Amino acid sequence: MSRRGCHGLHLFIALLTFAGAARGQESAPMIVDLSKLPPNLESDFTTWRTGEGEAAQWALIADPTATDGRAIAQVSKDRTDYRFPLAVYKSYFGKDVEVSVRFKTVAGTVDQAGGIAVRLSTPDDYYVARANALEDNVRFYRVVNGKREQLASANAKVEPNQWHTLALTAEGDRFTVSFDGKALLLLRVFGRLPVTGVRGCTEAGV
Repeated sequence: MSRRGCHGLHLFIALLTFAGAARGQESAPMIVDLSKLPPNLESDFTTWRTGEGEAAQWALIADPTATDGRAIAQVSKDRTDYRFPLAVYKSYFGKDVEVSVRFKTVAGTVDQAGGIAVRLSTPDDYYVARANALEDNVRFYRVVNGKREQLASANAKVEPNQWHTLALTAEGDRFTVSFDGKALLLLRVFGRLPVTGVRGCTEAGV
């Protein structure tokens, strides 16, 4: 298991969408409208960090290439080896969900990655899908007690400084990860996380 974390990495997120995904039930997607968010993200997002090092640092910035001209940026330059910052959206709870995020990586010499985490109960317990621009792959992990376990991987061209769409569907023990509209990973996961509350979030540096 790679122990690389977030080293001077910058990740921009322009669109975040949530929808219920279970048992054939349809629900209207919840789209996070960045144009309506206040400059201080604390009212809408909780910042978590898996691993060590300083707290996660996320900011709302102007970006003319982003949806609505604004993006959420991961701006920390902490070089701690095992450190994964997360921005957890407060207003959505759900176990069986479909989450998608539009993102681009813009810097980082050790790692350039963005992702989606679901079924979070603590900063150390969740599932995460991420796309890595340095390794050109998309992977799915289970994180338990702060330790990552890789469950699936696929090669994919993740161009830096370009917008991409990553999607993660969780339904029972089945997970589907899609990248730029193409399903790359389909798997069943046995064994449960100690889930008490379930949220969706965006993630950088995995």
